[in-house]
Amino acid sequence: MKSITTLLGGFALAITFVSCDAELIIGDPVVEPTLNEVLFSHDVWYLDLNSAQGNLDIPFMTRAFTLTFEYGTLYANNNLVGLGRAGSGIGIDVGVYDTYFDTLTIDHDIDGVHEFDVYVNSFNRIELRDTYSGTRYFLDGYSTSTFDYDKLFYNNIQYFLQEYGAWEKTYTSNAGAINEFDQENYLRFRPGTNADVFQSSQDRNAMTTGSIFWDYNGEYWVEDASAGSLNKHLTLDYDFLGNDYFDLYVIDDKTIELYHVLSGTTYEFKGRNFIQYKSSAATKSRLLDVDRARKEK
Repeated sequence: MKSITTLLGGFALAITFVSCDAELIIGDPVVEPTLNEVLFSHDVWYLDLNSAQGNLDIPFMTRAFTLTFEYGTLYANNNLVGLGRAGSGIGIDVGVYDTYFDTLTIDHDIDGVHEFDVYVNSFNRIELRDTYSGTRYFLDGYSTSTFDYDKLFYNNIQYFLQEYGAWEKTYTSNAGAINEFDQENYLRFRPGTNADVFQSSQDRNAMTTGSIFWDYNGEYWVEDASAGSLNKHLTLDYDFLGNDYFDLYVIDDKTIELYHVLSGTTYEFKGRNFIQYKSSAATKSRLLDVDRARKEK
């Protein structure tokens, strides 16, 4: 238990000082919290993948934005669709966990059993170290009432676009000049090896997302309109036409608005075939590279 006891004393004192009812009497022994108490001390633990060290080869860890440990059940926010509402903010049930001294064992519903040594870095930051590979994951604790779900959503909006099998155009404004993008009826966004990619289709009224014929494949980027802004710019790279530039607005969890900057035309797209990221197959298709894993919450 050495790895956790050397640090949990500070954690225990932090709990004592923030409690309105607790009274610290000099000479009283400091009772260190158990690992279960540490994990349960915050509603959600945000996975800071940008600080992770080692081979990120555990799918459910790279998939999750947050983890929650609650009475032996593991919850995760894997999707940006429904973020902050699913499970009252803690996400969906993805497995079970158990603790033994400073060791955490997670049995994920799809990805199986993984074991971690737990180190407490501060009152609201812990480290999970994979006992097999040595990979280090860092988690920051929050309550659901103070966690900034909107900031997390908008800082990682490129992944939101990937959470539907296709985006179907449902509206084109009368205002705006005629342009080539008027012909596009479906968009799809996917992870790529070096950059995220999109596909577009001029199909009309496809019966299913699987029946859509994708006419074009290219790269796409989502950037802040200004540093830290919730307003976003979307660039679609069409090799034969050059880049198309849009102002991107999220209307709701399944509706986006694209304002075509050059023509002044506004389009609305509806998401079809929501992809819930829990299975290994879905996870491996978007295994994140740590250098561009996600922006800070």
